[in-house]
Amino acid sequence: MSVFVEVVVSVLIVFGSFVMLVGSVGLAKLPDYFTRLHAPTKASTLGVACILIASMIFFSVQIGHVNLKEVLISMFLLITAPVAAHMLAKAGLHYKVKMTEPTQNQDLAKKAYLQQHPGDNTNK
Repeated sequence: MSVFVEVVVSVLIVFGSFVMLVGSVGLAKLPDYFTRLHAPTKASTLGVACILIASMIFFSVQIGHVNLKEVLISMFLLITAPVAAHMLAKAGLHYKVKMTEPTQNQDLAKKAYLQQHPGDNTNK
């Protein structure tokens, strides 16, 4: 294997690992449910994608032909992660999860809740 391929694979693995570490720290340190939901969703998509691209490059060079297993894993991840985050956010709106003061667009969350529950006039 050439040095160029090794460097590319190494950079992708390190970058993907760093992005996933930042997402994990965001999950632990961010103040409320909705901001904590955002960090690992974005990080897992980008971080795992970088690691899978590195795996595709490495094994394609080793085997001599393109291995499409990683492409299927990437497609599954890119489809399921945003859908899961959306459903978790909707569940948070449904259960009136409290937001911290600096969280942006709180008025939109109230409008979305009232649209789903038109008869409920209680404050969040």
